[in-house]
Amino acid sequence: MPVQAASTVLTPFLQRPGHLVLDGALATELERRGADLHDPLWSARVLLEQPELIRQVHLDYFHAGADVATTATYQATFEGLAARGLSHEEAAARMLLAVQLACEARDSFWQAWGAPEDAAHWRGRHRPLVAASIGPYGAMRADGSEYRGGYGLSRQALKDFHRPRLALLARSGADLLACETLPSLEEALALAELLDELRQAPDLAGLGAWISFSCRDEAHTCEGQRLADCAAALEGFAGVLALGVNCTAPQHVAALLDSARPFTTKPLLAYPNAGERYDPVAKVWQPDPACAHRPLAEMAMDWERAGARLIGGCCRTTPQDISALLARWTTPS
Repeated sequence: MPVQAASTVLTPFLQRPGHLVLDGALATELERRGADLHDPLWSARVLLEQPELIRQVHLDYFHAGADVATTATYQATFEGLAARGLSHEEAAARMLLAVQLACEARDSFWQAWGAPEDAAHWRGRHRPLVAASIGPYGAMRADGSEYRGGYGLSRQALKDFHRPRLALLARSGADLLACETLPSLEEALALAELLDELRQAPDLAGLGAWISFSCRDEAHTCEGQRLADCAAALEGFAGVLALGVNCTAPQHVAALLDSARPFTTKPLLAYPNAGERYDPVAKVWQPDPACAHRPLAEMAMDWERAGARLIGGCCRTTPQDISALLARWTTPS
């Protein structure tokens, strides 16, 4: 018999009818609104130059129905920001600003809805969450490595890379962490072990994260491990609150979730790309002939049947996609 999972920040959302609705793309949505992302820092460049635009995108996703805002820290690392001339303290301040922007958008949205601060539930919605994004080591390299893996680093080296940012964002005011677009099990294990280490501190005992893999086909991570094996390997980590796939071609998602479901008791999540293919060398999105280009809301029904409880979108998805996704679940058939 599966062990009953301990209550987490996700529990109220998963106990209600329906699903926990994730947000959609941040970086490509910023680009759609005129931000210049031709930079190794990607969306973190906007954090430096146009932070108010990030707040607005978060707010638009909340109004579209998202239960979670994922912060603009995916590509914000101490190493990457140092290359732009920021000191350690200045880099930390920018990462904390990213969380602050998401929290401000959430609080503005919730206040506009008229919910009292202490309300646990109002008009069928819970007060939304803020997830601090932890991108993979490959994102710092800005060369598409998160879609290949094979960094040539030991688990300890990966832990050493992730530890400072993880420790900072663990106490940033975010509700949880989003360890996302991971190409390999080794990096996921490094992060899971760091979570367990941080949870030893009394003030971080409830710290948790979702772990989400980038995948190359219907069974394997980008580096080549079976997603089923990844799910089994992460099962014993209390700090891993949910797991699944993101930044992956949507046609692969249902089979990936089906493969992982027998090996985990954790909630499954899915927030793939809109259906285009990213060229990491040219840094452009191109049509993907293998994708049927069904609307996100329609494809999400397949992910739901495969066991996903947390569903949203990644690159090239929009607030309109999230709104359509919510409408699909709330409109009587």
